[in-house]
Amino acid sequence: MSNFEYLQCSRCIMDNRSDKSIVFDENGWCNYCSKALAIKEQVYFPNEEGERKLQALLQSLKEENKNKKYDCIMGISGGLDSSYLAYLGAVKWGLRILAVHIDDGFDTEISKRNIERISKFPNFDLKVITPDAAQFNELTKAYMRAGVPNLAAPQDNVLFATLYGFLKENDLKTFLSGGNFALECILQKGNTHDAYDLRNLKYIHKKFGKGGINKLKLISDFRRDVDAYILRIESLRPLNLIDYNRDKAMGELAEYCGFEYYGSKHLENDLTKFIQQFWFYKKFNVDKRTSHLSSMIVSGQMTREEAQRQYNLPLYDEQEMKNTLELVCEKLNMGREEFEEIMETSTHQHNEYPTSHYAKFRSMLTKLLK
Repeated sequence: MSNFEYLQCSRCIMDNRSDKSIVFDENGWCNYCSKALAIKEQVYFPNEEGERKLQALLQSLKEENKNKKYDCIMGISGGLDSSYLAYLGAVKWGLRILAVHIDDGFDTEISKRNIERISKFPNFDLKVITPDAAQFNELTKAYMRAGVPNLAAPQDNVLFATLYGFLKENDLKTFLSGGNFALECILQKGNTHDAYDLRNLKYIHKKFGKGGINKLKLISDFRRDVDAYILRIESLRPLNLIDYNRDKAMGELAEYCGFEYYGSKHLENDLTKFIQQFWFYKKFNVDKRTSHLSSMIVSGQMTREEAQRQYNLPLYDEQEMKNTLELVCEKLNMGREEFEEIMETSTHQHNEYPTSHYAKFRSMLTKLLK
């Protein structure tokens, strides 16, 4: 890397240190913010049009499900996006919500308190699902031993397998997602992989893990697509139909239920915190703040100068991260010697191991089904 030339977008703060697949045009603008800005008006409606779309959605959900117990299902992490959507849905919009939280054993104390507050919202039924700890932790360790980037795949897969199960059990068709354009319009493409590639997941566990994963509820992309087609399941993002502002949302939640902020995006869970701030950074030289801060630049919530200032700050507090690493290793039942060995070994991409056959023609098939 002696000849490495550092390049950073002149409009957002995406750079080629965190993502080698980035491309810059003649203006010095990167492909990420250029694409986000190109589709912004097609997906993000913080205006009267968004209000009309939102009211039509709410009316449709209430009418379609008037003879059922719930209007929709949501996933709750204890983080801002899902918490604010739950607040809007239950308190402001009057939806009857079946919410699911996956307690993987790594929730922070702040997250636990936030989830407890959210569980008391009106029209809100929270189901807390605890996956088998031994199998979940062993699967996570297998991903670490494999040296692949997406350690969050087991978390995400278990969540959506559970959500789809509840959708079918309750004859519901609508999952309301906290995903949004305002804070997530830029997501880097390098060093990641589809969390629902079940072939990849099972191979990694078989080669690098121990025991079984038969007690974990898992789902493949094929199963998701089949269910979505047959049962007409749809995943919608209502936060794209409002003026979704991070600071305003936190203020509203704090005033209504005492919601506490946990420091930064995705840090409401200690395992996710480890993945976001340490695993990606130390193993793959990826600083996830580039994506998070650049998204806020595109959505107009932050200037590039402020984003750059925050990016120049240390990624984490050394003592705090030391505590997090000790906690994660303890809960995973992983010795410090094995952890250090894993951190020193070579990295691998997911496609270095067997991947889904279905993924090769999925985009063509989904277009055909639609």
